[in-house]
Amino acid sequence: MTEDTRIPPALTGDERTTLNNWLEWHRATLAFKCAGLSDDQLRLRSASPSTLSLLGLVRHMAHVERSWFRRVLNGEDLPKLWDKDRDNDADFKEVDTASVKEAFATWEEEIERARAISAAKPLEAVGDRNGQACTHRYILIHMVEEYARHNGHADLLRERIDGAIGD
Repeated sequence: MTEDTRIPPALTGDERTTLNNWLEWHRATLAFKCAGLSDDQLRLRSASPSTLSLLGLVRHMAHVERSWFRRVLNGEDLPKLWDKDRDNDADFKEVDTASVKEAFATWEEEIERARAISAAKPLEAVGDRNGQACTHRYILIHMVEEYARHNGHADLLRERIDGAIGD
């Protein structure tokens, strides 16, 4: 595995800083779990019949970043990524022919847009999720949870691919 350059979250700080630090840690963790692997390794499924792969996780998290920050918090009228309107699991199922370069570029672009939106809004800002009010604070907490869960999957996938383990 490549060198770990992630910055651990600080043990002290205000609420916003703490939430942002944990979210950045988890974003960096997914990137770290994917680092140094070939396209074929990134496409490798966990175990039949699961469609879970590292590439699928990157595609999924690009969609999640877009959905929560741009669509919910910022109110942007955007289509779902990866044709998820047709098949909600397309981000995971359709990795065999998906471009690895495009997936990572899209994920990084959605992260950058999410950072900008988040920086411009107070934690009390409210977005709309399917007709329900949703605070920026909730979104940040949810994003930490979403990445943490999927980084657990990424740990297992990476260990299966090349034996690399670690947090």
